[in-house]
Amino acid sequence: MALAFARRGAEAVIVSRREESCRAAGREVEALGRRAWAMPCNVSDWNALEDLAKQAWAAAGGIDVLVNNAGSSPLAPSSLETPEELFDKVIALNFKGPFRLTAILGTAMAMSRGGAVVNISSTGAIRPRPELAPYAGAKAALNAVTEAFAREYAPKVRVNAIMPGRFLTDISRAWDEETRRNAEAALQRSGEPEEIVTAALYLASDASGFTTGSVIRVDGGAP
Repeated sequence: MALAFARRGAEAVIVSRREESCRAAGREVEALGRRAWAMPCNVSDWNALEDLAKQAWAAAGGIDVLVNNAGSSPLAPSSLETPEELFDKVIALNFKGPFRLTAILGTAMAMSRGGAVVNISSTGAIRPRPELAPYAGAKAALNAVTEAFAREYAPKVRVNAIMPGRFLTDISRAWDEETRRNAEAALQRSGEPEEIVTAALYLASDASGFTTGSVIRVDGGAP
């Protein structure tokens, strides 16, 4: 995601819980001739996000685009057997973190030069499976607040979400065979990560200037 934006002239603040992953991605962005700032942070930590937002804003001289891309979708044997620790972790990473970071930076962007927020959701929000119930609930909540934020920070900040279907990511590679079979798409293939990126680039650009509060499916026509 960061590399795609950098190839189109953007500078990038890269955030991940893993410091070396941040720095490695930052080096790739810098190799393209763009500036990058690696800022390790646990984005599910409510209080840590305020410091992160301040540091990112100060380093880059403002934020024009926020992409909430962190996520985790561990499988559970059943809803009854879902551990509280797993439930809380999934909700925190997939909903609480994006909510808090958008609230902080969306407010700052609306008071400054404006911008765009792109939330990475999931078609699991509208086609939930039992073994992914906490994840589906978190993404459904993210879809709901996408429209709420779009109204709150208009007209200077646009807020949209992408609902990817089955993509070849680290998350989908961990799915069991039944889950894979139930993720069939009309296009009869899985998506490539770059196909999420192009949707994000569109929603971040002026080409989508009249699009806000939208939740866009990028799922190859999955049923």
